[in-house]
Amino acid sequence: MEINQKLLGQITSDLGLNAPFVKGETIKITNCWHFTTDGNAVDLMFYDEADFIDGMNRIYVTLQDYQVVILAFTLMDTHVHFILYGEFDECNRFMHDYVKRTSRHISTRFQERHKFDGVPINHQQVDTDYYLKTVICYTVKNAPVAGIRHNALDYPWSSGPLYFKTQGLWCSPRWMTEDDTVASSSRMTLTQRRDVLRTRKQESADIRMIDQLIFPGEYVAYGIVEQIFKTCRSFNFFLCRTKEEDVDARGGSISHLSIPMQEMRQHKNEICKELYGANSIKGLTTEQRLRLARIMKARYNSSLKQIIRLSGLVYDEVKDLI
Repeated sequence: MEINQKLLGQITSDLGLNAPFVKGETIKITNCWHFTTDGNAVDLMFYDEADFIDGMNRIYVTLQDYQVVILAFTLMDTHVHFILYGEFDECNRFMHDYVKRTSRHISTRFQERHKFDGVPINHQQVDTDYYLKTVICYTVKNAPVAGIRHNALDYPWSSGPLYFKTQGLWCSPRWMTEDDTVASSSRMTLTQRRDVLRTRKQESADIRMIDQLIFPGEYVAYGIVEQIFKTCRSFNFFLCRTKEEDVDARGGSISHLSIPMQEMRQHKNEICKELYGANSIKGLTTEQRLRLARIMKARYNSSLKQIIRLSGLVYDEVKDLI
C-alpha cells in the first residue's frame, strides 16, 4: 500500500513511531481503533471460499471511499476484526459501509435480505504502542485461537501473511498453481475487473492480483506495522504472548473455542435433523433454538458463546437460560 509523505508524517507522529524508546514506558498514540462485528449476532457472515475471496476484495473497493489506513484485519466466518488508523468518524463509516456491502452481497447471492441489519459493530480506542502491538497480534491470531487449522501467519483471509515477508510476497493460497504469480490486473479487461471487484466504478488497472484475489498488500499498510514492531523478533514475541484476556479486559470479545466452528456447525445440523427434521435453524422458534443450544451444551465440549452463536440467539439475552 502506497502512502503519501504528508500522511506518512501524520501516522509517524500519531503512532509514536519517532518517539525514543524508554524501557518500561509505553508511548501514547492517537487516531487508532480496533473495530469488530458481533459474532454472536449472525450464524454466518462468509459462507464459503468464494465469499471469503469476495470479502477480501470488498475491503479494497470500500477503502477507496475513505481516508482510512488498515493496519491489520481478519475475516472469520461469523465476524470480522479491523485495526484502523484515521479519524474515528471516518473509520466508523468505513466499517458500517463494509458490513452494508457484505449484506448486499449475501442478499444477491443467497436471497437473505437485510441479514446484517442491526449487527452490532463494536470499537475500542487503541491508546498506547504496547496495546497496539497486542491487538494487532490478537487480530491475526483469531483463526488458530478459534480452532481453525491454520498458522496465524498463513491464514489466507487476514493480513497476517503480509508482515516481515520478502517484499511483495504473501502466503500461498491452495488455489494457486506453480505458474501463478502476483500479477497486475491490467491483464484483465474492464469487464473482468468489474466482475472480480463487484463494482462498476473505474478502478486502477494496476492492482496486483493473485488469480481472482486482490493482493492484500494493496490495501494493508504492512510497512507501517513493521515499523511499529521494529523487528521480526518483537513481532513474534507479541504473537506468542498475546492472550484473549488481554483484549477482553479492554472490552473486546471472542470466545476461545474448544471445538472448531466448522465441526460444531456439522453437529448443529445433525441435531436439527434429529429433533425437527430440518437441515438448518431457519424457521425454528426461539424455544426450539433454546432446546437445540441446551442439547449442544450437554453433548459437546464447546463454549457457551459458540453454542449460542450457532443457535442463532443473542448471547446477552439467553446466556442465563441455557
